[in-house]
Amino acid sequence: MALSHTMRAVAISQPGAPEVLTPVILPVPVPGHGQIVIRVAYAGVNRPDALQRAGAYAPPAGASPLPGLEASGVVVDVGPGVARWQIGDRVCALLPGGGYAEYAVTNAAHALPVPAGMDLKAAAGLPETCFTVWSNMVLRGGLRAGERFLVHGGSSGIGTTAIQIAAALGARVFATAGSDDKCAACVALGAERAINYRSEDFVAILRAEGGANLILDMVGGSYLPRNVKALADDGRLVQIAFLSGAKVELNFAEVMMRRLTITGSTLRPQSDLAKAGYAAELEQHVWPMIAAGRLRVVLDSEYALEDAAEAHRRMESSGHIGKIVLRVG
Repeated sequence: MALSHTMRAVAISQPGAPEVLTPVILPVPVPGHGQIVIRVAYAGVNRPDALQRAGAYAPPAGASPLPGLEASGVVVDVGPGVARWQIGDRVCALLPGGGYAEYAVTNAAHALPVPAGMDLKAAAGLPETCFTVWSNMVLRGGLRAGERFLVHGGSSGIGTTAIQIAAALGARVFATAGSDDKCAACVALGAERAINYRSEDFVAILRAEGGANLILDMVGGSYLPRNVKALADDGRLVQIAFLSGAKVELNFAEVMMRRLTITGSTLRPQSDLAKAGYAAELEQHVWPMIAAGRLRVVLDSEYALEDAAEAHRRMESSGHIGKIVLRVG
């Protein structure tokens, strides 16, 4: 059992800017059926946390109202019906919320073992990006070896993960980023070509290569019609976020004539069963990539739990390359 009845946490005092993230003392969560409690060592910081902080991304029913969708740490309590995990196991896990705290509860099937040789700091950056990238790029988008793959935001946590997994799968990887340094980081991770979107046109570059077979996009807005033009015939566009807006005018005649597929998903609202399936896929296919040195967590910066507001400012500045984590334990 957890040694304490109370814990440090960071809560959202009201919807707003990063300064609404407020240190609080709360009760330690108790696991229900099929759940585990993790003593959090590190928590990942992700764009959905900022959306929740701003009042635009409510947690699902029954989830902690605290931000934080991934964490690493040690199992300290297990609920009824949990067979795999024991107290003392080192895990990283996808959370429905509650990661910005000393203890977090999650479905036991959404936890994965910390990869051999990886520390807890790096492991905290695995779940949210790996679940998102695998479920959208591979399972939904159907990426195959030899295909031309474009990921926007290549230097983000999602982007750095997508580049490495796509390269490990044998795809030809293209990425966009907003500076020469970020583009260099994308190439170092396995991108064949990194495109500085401030000075280059990704549509022209991809069309010169024959078009992208698959695009993973988190930008939206004006990128949507441009993505359609950048796709090869029979290409697929998978939308995972809308940093530049969700509404745009689009000519669907081109989609029909060129047999394009436009799809997308969000991870948090999906069922526990779906997320458990993704976890099993990751352990079977992605964890061996980590063991083989084909995938690593790119860490940008670390902040203390109480400095979560500064971590959010760093993320929203878009100056980071890779993952931002909170040091909790």
